[in-house]
Amino acid sequence: MSKTTIIIGPVTIFFTSLTVLTMIFPALFSSTFGIYSENLNPMEIGIYAIPVLLTNIVLLIFGFYYYKNKLSPSLISGINAVRSFEITKKTSFIVLIVIFAIYIGLSTPELFLDESLQWGDYGVLTDALKIWPFGESENVYVQEQNDRYVRMFLLDSSLNIFQNIKFLPFFASILLLFVTYLLTVQITEKRFAGIIALVVLIHSSTFLKFDTVAVYENFWVLFYLMSIYIIQKKWILSPIFYILSFFTKAFVAPYFIMTLFFAGKSSISKKVKLGLLVSYVAIVGISIMIIFSGDTIYPSVIEINSSKFFIGIATFAPLLRYDIFLLMTILPVVIGLTFLGRNSSTHSDSILFLILGTLLAGPILIVFTNFYEILPYRYIPLIVFFAIGVGMFFSKKPIS
Repeated sequence: MSKTTIIIGPVTIFFTSLTVLTMIFPALFSSTFGIYSENLNPMEIGIYAIPVLLTNIVLLIFGFYYYKNKLSPSLISGINAVRSFEITKKTSFIVLIVIFAIYIGLSTPELFLDESLQWGDYGVLTDALKIWPFGESENVYVQEQNDRYVRMFLLDSSLNIFQNIKFLPFFASILLLFVTYLLTVQITEKRFAGIIALVVLIHSSTFLKFDTVAVYENFWVLFYLMSIYIIQKKWILSPIFYILSFFTKAFVAPYFIMTLFFAGKSSISKKVKLGLLVSYVAIVGISIMIIFSGDTIYPSVIEINSSKFFIGIATFAPLLRYDIFLLMTILPVVIGLTFLGRNSSTHSDSILFLILGTLLAGPILIVFTNFYEILPYRYIPLIVFFAIGVGMFFSKKPIS
């Protein structure tokens, strides 16, 4: 087991266990740290309690017996056959075409829905687009939109070039699915694992809810995922994609720590790792200077309240309540990835750290500001890395 897995694995398991605990006892943290805590029973059982407990117990016992080779030889052989199964490039191409054709065909009608009837924040976005790029507004929410330069440029382009503000957000979601497949294949060296990750992501209720939505677009997730994927291809582009992500959504600011961790665990030269470190430190430093010296709202919305961290943890299950597969299996997946790390599985600790970081980003955000809330779409990076984590269980190399 690597030294990082010894640390990252248990820490990720601990915080994931806290989220599972809130599924069993939804009012546990709210009754202690919430502002409306008087009439809450911290030990009240939630509707997900029994399904979560049963699913986790069954999967963990089954995984333990598999890990210890205590299952029947035929069952172990069958599981290993599935885990080591691989498909040809031609087959993967055909499967990808079918998956994307179905997905695009079913999702395209959403492009013609009136977003102003779906999301209250759409009015803020349209007000911001009216004064983009040089106008100013006394409305702090409108002004905050126009501080996200890359996002506004893309949405404005989608509206003016394609006459549909949803077109580029939908295209970004399609690319996000494809890059998820590519990154999984890069990590696992298995095309079948990439297909599994793609299927897990495309079945996410949260992803499907926001995949064509302009006001809560996936540009920032796509750019950030590209900043990771490109490290082993052309590392100099990684900081550029990170900057694009940052100026699409500032929520991604602390994600650079996860990127550097991923790079540190990658099979790239020490010279390249040093170059990435220097470039990211420079970029983050310059970005901080721009934020605090420029005319942006971000410095004025800082307000620290550490008790809100546990409130943020408690929102995980309610916000992702329709992502049943994730809620039921995230703890077994994290524990399983930890054991993969014990067997020297490449990048298992990187994915664990990415899951940990994207899980805690929302709770940490609301600790430092009262301007933002944790919304479901902010968990899409977590869903992506969870999907990749599931794919990693199918990365077993066949015995030659």
